[in-house]
Amino acid sequence: MSKLTPKQKIFVDEYLVDLNATRAYKVAYPSCKKEETINAAASRMLRNVKVKGYIDKRMKDREKRTEITQDFVLKELYSIAAAKGSDFSKIVEKSYMKPILDKEGNKIDGEEVFYKDVEFVLTDDLPEDKKKAIAAIKQTKYGIEVATCDKVRALELLGKHLGMFTDKIEHSGTISNDVSIIIDGEEYGD
Repeated sequence: MSKLTPKQKIFVDEYLVDLNATRAYKVAYPSCKKEETINAAASRMLRNVKVKGYIDKRMKDREKRTEITQDFVLKELYSIAAAKGSDFSKIVEKSYMKPILDKEGNKIDGEEVFYKDVEFVLTDDLPEDKKKAIAAIKQTKYGIEVATCDKVRALELLGKHLGMFTDKIEHSGTISNDVSIIIDGEEYGD
């Protein structure tokens, strides 16, 4: 692969910070001021074969270095999406003996009274994939509170990955035949 220009390298380095091509283009080509031109040029820069190849290589290198792969992210999201409340706690029936007293207050008998209570699963007893869904555990004045990660958001992200949800984009306006050429950040044409 042929080398990138210094400005293309700056663009890639900046793009890899937050994957914002417009911001990266502004840093690499500060003399370009027109927002529409910057957006169009940034988009074209991402389609440039040399730039795209270098971005892909750098992202693969980062993936190896950090061990954060698409599979890792999907497995983490699946752990959150598959978790359910009964993985962490259960409703149990308990009882106690309620004393039956005579007129003087002496116990003469007992009556078993049943009630429902919540018991938590010990975190040491949870499988690792279930632990991943726990966002926080804290002691409150009402008892222990277990907060889980956002299941709906995890399902939404998994659904988007699978292409289940598509956003509709409506366009309005006119099409212009104006042509601008950008060479090394400088705009030429209309």
